[in-house]
Amino acid sequence: MKRISDFLAGVPMTIVSGVFLAASLILMLMKMEVPVDPAWVSVIISGIPLLYLAIWRIIHNKGMSKISSALLISIAMIAAVAIGDTFAAGEVAFIMAIGAILEEKTAERSKKGLKELISLAPQQGRRINNGNEEMIYAEEIKAGYILRVLPGETIPVDGRIISGNTSVDQAIMTGESLPVDKEVGDSVFCGTINRFGAIDMEATNVGEDSSLQKLIRMVQDAENKQAPIQRIADRWATWLVPVALLIAIVTYFVTQDIVRGVTVLVVFCPCALVLATPTAIMAAIGQAAKHGVIVKSGEALEKMGKVDTIAFDKTGTLTFGKLEVSDTIPFSKELDENELLVLVASAESRSEHPLGKAIVTHARGKDLVLKDAAGFRMEAGKGIYANVSGRNLFCGSEKYLKENGVDIPKQVSDTLNKLRHEGKASVLAATDGLCLGVIALSDILRPT
Repeated sequence: MKRISDFLAGVPMTIVSGVFLAASLILMLMKMEVPVDPAWVSVIISGIPLLYLAIWRIIHNKGMSKISSALLISIAMIAAVAIGDTFAAGEVAFIMAIGAILEEKTAERSKKGLKELISLAPQQGRRINNGNEEMIYAEEIKAGYILRVLPGETIPVDGRIISGNTSVDQAIMTGESLPVDKEVGDSVFCGTINRFGAIDMEATNVGEDSSLQKLIRMVQDAENKQAPIQRIADRWATWLVPVALLIAIVTYFVTQDIVRGVTVLVVFCPCALVLATPTAIMAAIGQAAKHGVIVKSGEALEKMGKVDTIAFDKTGTLTFGKLEVSDTIPFSKELDENELLVLVASAESRSEHPLGKAIVTHARGKDLVLKDAAGFRMEAGKGIYANVSGRNLFCGSEKYLKENGVDIPKQVSDTLNKLRHEGKASVLAATDGLCLGVIALSDILRPT
């Protein structure tokens, strides 16, 4: 539905309207006569767009939504002009303009988020056609195309991995700050970032059907929603307009005074509601932002008053989204905790994975001396290999170690299950087919 802010002239012209309205008030108080009342400027700048909105709704809306607060205010404004009270007409129009500007300022936050989302939409993709690579525009990609995505590139459409392993940054879709490991058969989503390994994927959902485009449409729909309290004026207008007109007519016939009849129309205008509601919403959103809470719409803010249960996202909301080493558990009697940490941190010293970086940071924070890692290689989404002090170390997931011939005894499986139950990420270390230990990492809780 069209809003008042879609028709008005904006902040600069509204200021001009207010200046001329103030000039009209000063002249009126000083009882000075002028050829043309300055309030006419307010009527033209702020009133005509309001009249245009009322007419637009009558033409385009269906049912009782044709009758809106804009229609009642337009009738009152025209009546005031008809009896020569230009100031009253300009005043009503100016108040509506102020309310519309405040409403627009409230919506700017969600518009900013929408622009950021649109900027994330990929422009091109790398198509594999008969063994050859070719760059094509994202809108040219069709379902079934085979695409190659290199490390650091944005995934252009939704699809399914058919070759390769990687870790994908899905923060734009899920809010999860850590990359998610992906392998053949897993789904990947438009707008997410391929972090480590090159993959080939088959496009499934493209264009307007992609996850990112659906997310953008959801934000656009949310942006266009007014708070229910902001719609009260329009809901009341369905009966307020005929009631106001009836009372105004009765007043005129009883008093034989057209000014009193018009006064009834002006008094019935819901200007206070139009102005007060966006003002309160703006103040509330501003205060919430100071405490780190982002409110995307007036509707969401009003619904908060009826909320009795809140489900929070953990990563990045209740936590900092930054992993730290919480447990170092050796399974070999030959190693203590620090020795295990040195081996794993040395192997991970060339890794770009957040888990590896967190382990290296923790070891250096304890002033441990890392050793050289030779023959380093990384298998995206699985783990790493390196030769440290003559040991062929495999560090990564349980699945990765099993693929490299490492035996996982029940003690290790039970420990991993316990750590998973506690919400911790685990990095196993093994050499010569034996599991040396596990390093667990957990997110840092924000202070209460």
